[in-house]
Amino acid sequence: MSDLNHRVLDFLPAWAWLKAYTPVKFKSDVLASLIVIAMLVPQGMAYAMLAGLPPIMGLYASILPMIIYAFIGGSSTLSIGPVAIISMMTFATLNPLFEVGSPVYIEAATLLALMVGLISLLLGLLRFGFLIQLISHPVIKSFIIASALLIALGQFKFLVNVPLKANNIAEFIISLWQYLRFSHINSLLFGILAIIFLVYAPKILASQAIQSRLGSTAFLSKALPLILVVISIASVMYFNLQDAGIKTVGEIPSGFPPLSFPHWNWELVKTLIPGASMIAMISFVESLSIAQATALQQRSNLNSNQELIALGLANLSAGVSSAFPVTGSLSRTVVNADAGAKTPMAGILSSLLIILVSLYFTGFFRDLPLVILAATIIVSIWKLVDFKPFLDTWRYSKADGIAMWVTFFGVVCIDISTGLIIGIVSTFILMLWRISRPHIAVIGLVEGTQHFRNIQRHHVYTAPHILSMRIDENLTFLNANTLKGFLINEVSQNEKLEHVIINCSSVSSIDLSALEMLEDLNAELSKLNIRLHFSEIKGPVMDKLQHSKLLKHLSGQAFLTHYQAIQELDASHTEYQI
Repeated sequence: MSDLNHRVLDFLPAWAWLKAYTPVKFKSDVLASLIVIAMLVPQGMAYAMLAGLPPIMGLYASILPMIIYAFIGGSSTLSIGPVAIISMMTFATLNPLFEVGSPVYIEAATLLALMVGLISLLLGLLRFGFLIQLISHPVIKSFIIASALLIALGQFKFLVNVPLKANNIAEFIISLWQYLRFSHINSLLFGILAIIFLVYAPKILASQAIQSRLGSTAFLSKALPLILVVISIASVMYFNLQDAGIKTVGEIPSGFPPLSFPHWNWELVKTLIPGASMIAMISFVESLSIAQATALQQRSNLNSNQELIALGLANLSAGVSSAFPVTGSLSRTVVNADAGAKTPMAGILSSLLIILVSLYFTGFFRDLPLVILAATIIVSIWKLVDFKPFLDTWRYSKADGIAMWVTFFGVVCIDISTGLIIGIVSTFILMLWRISRPHIAVIGLVEGTQHFRNIQRHHVYTAPHILSMRIDENLTFLNANTLKGFLINEVSQNEKLEHVIINCSSVSSIDLSALEMLEDLNAELSKLNIRLHFSEIKGPVMDKLQHSKLLKHLSGQAFLTHYQAIQELDASHTEYQI
């Protein structure tokens, strides 16, 4: 392949699949797009409402961003558009600043998408895709669970038709106590019926009795939210449910998304930067995680920096097309893959279908009850509220378990953005705490082998005049004194000691503070006629030590293997102690 083709593929991955596109792939992509569109229309409108925006903006957010990603992104099945968590974060960012649904609120939402796009694009161009590794998986998992809980609670106001607040759990409980007596029973009953339908209809369709009669019901199951929308609209029109107090979406403007650059000023930009940064980070993490999962299944390559660029351009297109921040959707991506999508053309076809809906069918959704959109969000998001990962993580790692609980309570007790920041900070604090208290073991020789193991875990041989120890962590200023304290304690308990050997097989770096500690330790041990040795020093570490004073003034030696050190230092001793 020529250098030109390589450059084109690096910037425009679509070049590869477009060249190999066939009618067979087109047929599969058309079917997949039809199934996805059945989910996307009600979801898009519901998530726009979740963000405090007009429902039509959910459709706008599903047009240009998907087309842009199809040409720039690396995943063949990732569905870009509005998602619950990003919508909730958009609401959490804008709600304290502007009146929800006001023109300035809507304008700020488009500016927020533009800023998220710029941040993502710059990070991608500067090759900062590695930043995803700075957020631990337990923190992200806890953040998603806590956010899902708040999102579900936030939709309860549409079920009872009262102005409940749900930025945090305390706010929700207080507002529920104040307004519960004003609950609208008809809306609640309608919402409960919708939830029952969305929960149990898929189970009925999956039963053997139904499948034996109808055959495959996969498409029907995926289209249930759209079927519910149609049934609810028909019910409102036929039974005049608006007279019974059922609130509907109302008039929705039709037409192609108006293309314009959002109004802005530096004060507003500075105010939105923290929220935009958090949304960009979560958007990237969520999108890349989903894309990686599908890429693994399809054995395809995925470049995190390219994904950042694609996601940035997708959000930029959302910002100039009257939409709000977008990212990859897990539910729609899974459906897209299961439906047999072969290329990103499925996403382009879905966008074209959304354009048709925006141009000609918005009037159909005028009588759509708000409670139906709320029920759709609750059912789709409640599946994420699972506390089993907290227990499993706690059993495996107390530090990760603490980080998960801190993140969860930060999100549900304060707010989404603050909770995530608290979770990230707690992760780093716990990591520093762990590094400062490394695992250090006295090791001995396993009989009949050349292997050395912890004397507290294995039946091994040790020599009374030799102290062999291993530290399972890089040596830094955080743990240098811990190692020194451990060694002093061991030396003080053995008057026969002549040699100390530090096994460095788990040490990949030694910073200046740790190096100075080792130099001091070497000098102090020499005064006690104890020689300090090292074994199994890694190449990069040895390269740095060659330029230090430690090896030049070392009282002992640096051995290639620990067994070699024992052989040489124990040559005059034939008795071992167990």
